[in-house]
Amino acid sequence: MHSTIKNIIQIEKEIKEKISELKYLDYSTQIIAVSKTFPIDHILHLVDYGHINFGENKVQEAIEKWTDIKAKNKNIKLHMIGKLQTNKVKNALKIFDYIHSVDSLKLAKKISSEQVSINKKIKIFIQINIGSERQKSGIDVEHLDELYNFCKQSRLDVIGLMCLPPFESSSAKYFSKLKDLNDNMGFTDISMGMSHDYLEAIKFKSTFLRIGSKIFGNRS
Repeated sequence: MHSTIKNIIQIEKEIKEKISELKYLDYSTQIIAVSKTFPIDHILHLVDYGHINFGENKVQEAIEKWTDIKAKNKNIKLHMIGKLQTNKVKNALKIFDYIHSVDSLKLAKKISSEQVSINKKIKIFIQINIGSERQKSGIDVEHLDELYNFCKQSRLDVIGLMCLPPFESSSAKYFSKLKDLNDNMGFTDISMGMSHDYLEAIKFKSTFLRIGSKIFGNRS
């Protein structure tokens, strides 16, 4: 059995145990295997195993790696988890099923116009700069309503919020804040939790966990 399969089985076991420990009923979560920078031959073991959610952060890399694989595996869902530039939106919509990083009116407008032209409805998370870090992407909380209202008017399929907490501090308070925002807006999906804090994210009922190095190993 390939190491990536062993790793994801172990992660699934830990998740199941954590949900049981928390006594959460009617709650489940999905693992996005963050395959960015890894070659497709390292990823195919998980595809063959039956895993369906994968994450990339560069449009061209995703197209080169996944176009043929997705054509043969219609159930695979590809998630854009990195910052998306407006000039890459047209190509991004061709390969991705989810975008987790919508963080501006400009980007939302571009997605709206491009998805009409290719007749494809993509699922969207609005990325919040939850730690108010200048170097990080994400919209400030005070501008969230404005962006979401535009998305609704433009019939974009926003399904929840996403965040990247400050790496050097405890994620819990940021997950709690995002969960409150998410609940107040009536969303059922939420994208938070990575290799170092996915079990913490489960406490706040994250429905999409973006796990990379814990599955694939450290990136060179």
